[in-house]
Amino acid sequence: MFNAIRTFFRPEPARPASTIPAGERVYAIGDIHGRLDLFAEIASLIESDDLERGPADTTVILLGDLIDRGPQSAEVLAGARAWQAYRKVRILLGNHEEMFLLSFEKSAHLRSFLRFGGEETILSYPVDPDAFRRADIAEAQQMMRDVVPPEDLEFIMSFEDSITVGDYAFVHAGIAPDVPIANQRPRDLRWIREPFLSDTRDHGAIVVHGHTITDEPEFRPNRIGIDTGAYKSSRLTALGLQGSERWLIEAVEKDGTVTSTVKPC
Repeated sequence: MFNAIRTFFRPEPARPASTIPAGERVYAIGDIHGRLDLFAEIASLIESDDLERGPADTTVILLGDLIDRGPQSAEVLAGARAWQAYRKVRILLGNHEEMFLLSFEKSAHLRSFLRFGGEETILSYPVDPDAFRRADIAEAQQMMRDVVPPEDLEFIMSFEDSITVGDYAFVHAGIAPDVPIANQRPRDLRWIREPFLSDTRDHGAIVVHGHTITDEPEFRPNRIGIDTGAYKSSRLTALGLQGSERWLIEAVEKDGTVTSTVKPC
């Protein structure tokens, strides 16, 4: 009887530490939102950090929302494409990229896109700002078609829904907690907040995500959120992973000067 009681009250064994497969290294970058200055700085520091840590099969993952709200969306897309030319860079499709693509098809989507920071994206292309702001929705849509090159749209359409490496699943927004990661709906991967953010269940992998802005990176037993609101906080955060080790890389702009740091979690 007493043995049964002891068994009942015995704590469950701790979950093994989440890991990246041996020989691999991953850097995940949160929502950039048109901040080319922060993106360039954090990319440079990732390159030097990766070199200092020694040889590895390194993957950089951009968690989506490269565009909108900040001033240089077109330039961020160009920078990501250039980086991808010589580095393994995988990119997730965020809800803002989804809205951008849909806005070329229907005026209702374009109206939503413009309300949530899309105007800044269009104005990062060679379009006259005053003419664009005076345009009706049909004229604005035609201006977009005229100035956004097909290769940018093709590049965005190549973005992924989710990426799994070892014990980590990388998504833009989160997951539906009661659905296996392999069976998630794209809409949830790109748009969900609750009930994902407050759910405490083991999802079978640590979910690394952006989409929801927090003052500091959020580390929970089942998820890690790294969207620190670059477009308004001037702070872009990346997460480094190797084996069971985790570290943060941050780029911060203050008074026109951008600095970056590496720090353990």
